[in-house]
Amino acid sequence: MVKKFSFLLLSIILIFGAFLPQGKSSAATGTVTVSSDSVNVRGGPGLSYPLVKVAKRGEKYSIVKEKGDWIEVELSFGNTGWVVNWLVTKENMPKPSSTTTSSGSKGTIAKANTDQLRIRSGPGTSFRIVGFLNRGQEVSILDQNENWYKVSSSFGEGWVTRDFLVLKTEPADKPKATSTQTSSGIVNADTLNIRKESSATGTVIGKLTKGTIVSIYSKEKNWLEIGFANLKGWVSAEFVDTDGKAGKDTSKNEPIGMNGTVTANSLSVRSGSSLNAVIIGTVTGGQSFPILEENNNWAKIEYKSGKFGWVAGWYLEKSKASTQSGQAVKDRNVTILHNGTNIRASANVQADVIERANEGTNYPVQNVVNDWYEVKLKNGKTGFVAGWIVSINNSKTQIEKSGGEGYLKNKTIVLDPGHGGGDNGTTGASGTLEKELTLRTARLLYDKLRAAGADVYLTRNSDSFIPLPSRVSTAQSYNADAFISLHYDSNLDRSVRGMTGYYYHNYQKSLADTLYASTVAQTKLKDRGVRFGDFHVVRENNQKAVLMELGYLSNPEEEMTVKSGVFQENAASGLFNGLARFFKGN
Repeated sequence: MVKKFSFLLLSIILIFGAFLPQGKSSAATGTVTVSSDSVNVRGGPGLSYPLVKVAKRGEKYSIVKEKGDWIEVELSFGNTGWVVNWLVTKENMPKPSSTTTSSGSKGTIAKANTDQLRIRSGPGTSFRIVGFLNRGQEVSILDQNENWYKVSSSFGEGWVTRDFLVLKTEPADKPKATSTQTSSGIVNADTLNIRKESSATGTVIGKLTKGTIVSIYSKEKNWLEIGFANLKGWVSAEFVDTDGKAGKDTSKNEPIGMNGTVTANSLSVRSGSSLNAVIIGTVTGGQSFPILEENNNWAKIEYKSGKFGWVAGWYLEKSKASTQSGQAVKDRNVTILHNGTNIRASANVQADVIERANEGTNYPVQNVVNDWYEVKLKNGKTGFVAGWIVSINNSKTQIEKSGGEGYLKNKTIVLDPGHGGGDNGTTGASGTLEKELTLRTARLLYDKLRAAGADVYLTRNSDSFIPLPSRVSTAQSYNADAFISLHYDSNLDRSVRGMTGYYYHNYQKSLADTLYASTVAQTKLKDRGVRFGDFHVVRENNQKAVLMELGYLSNPEEEMTVKSGVFQENAASGLFNGLARFFKGN
């Protein structure tokens, strides 16, 4: 009888123990926000522990403690539970108060620096336009994604390209009266962590992107105390150029043999090669200028006679300079963006193909028919080309074709940033860690897919080590419609370069082909093709899965390319568009 009672008591403890208050090793050190549609909260730090509850996207919980890849959080009525860290977003300190917009959202305030600034439903030009901003109109910054800001105003929420917003960068938390006079600096790394303490192990409280201007309050060894918008903390001094270096212009005023044609309606000219440099002028769509110098995807031009400044290189269509001067282009011409583009007999995708054009070919525009350009061919006849796969020197007539959002809505996609934690992956020629770059690409793609209505899951959302079987099981547990493992390559021969796609099972090949074709076309890396690959994450995966090697970090030139914000944006856009095309056809 005693044995039966003991067994019954033990069973009750095992079943209900998860609902009893857990011992806390320390006070809460921050909060987590659930970043997936549903996350299992368990009675302990492991998948074998009983399920306590299911948390929904956006719910916030206070952190009790952390153990490995698991975080213990406070639940209601004094209970606690454990969640895996890659399915939540950790905030390690309360956010300072900030200005509230008319829509009720809080964030850093910014102003539009141009009229008719397009607001899009997601962070990319493939997303539909949901509104416009006029010069001087204020918005609240909610989030940033490389070259895009998520903003909120009276129109609701949307995404705006960073180049056309001016931030109010006055720090909300001023330094104490004992602080010395502040100076300024400019971030020279692609992404830079702001930490609570002056230590590499300090809690990360925010991130800055390349070109951001910060206020510098003090220095402690190799760390700077800085302020930006409503954040104040410590950053590594190595990644901030101080006043002596920040925003300096050079005296190189001789053309480098390239011309740049402006592809935006209006483009700001700045005093230095960063988004935070002072705006000193404006150029308009279709104008072409000799490029005098390039620095981190910015181009120096002579925008007026005797006046020089910098413009964002990702809004320039570059071509080899001719003997002609860089005057504004008067006639409308389209430029083919991809090899093998179809020129058709009429403005319809079912019409006969009368010519195939290669990337860089130019045609004069005769007429615009719906979403198509009627162009004059070399033989004097006319044909039609889809407006969303060409660029035009007069951006006011640029045709944009969205539609990817509809094909991605409600699709379940698992993104797998390769490596992490103690596994750095490959190390680039100048020290770039593959594990950091894969996570950066995954986060960009994650935001685009979420904005399109897809259900997206990251196998890791931090610098943590996830075993290969766990990555595969994530795809299988969510019954993913697509699994994408992101990597960057390496070779002992430093001249090797380019992109490669891999699959293992025949049912994965269609996804690999479609994703690869879209991404290599968008990034313009060397085309190494799609191949069979014996990799665990595709071999053991019952879902449609692909492993993408997005360039060679061992090649010094390619390492610089893939680290750039322009490449990261293009890679994420290429993968996004490839997924849309895949689901459109499946």
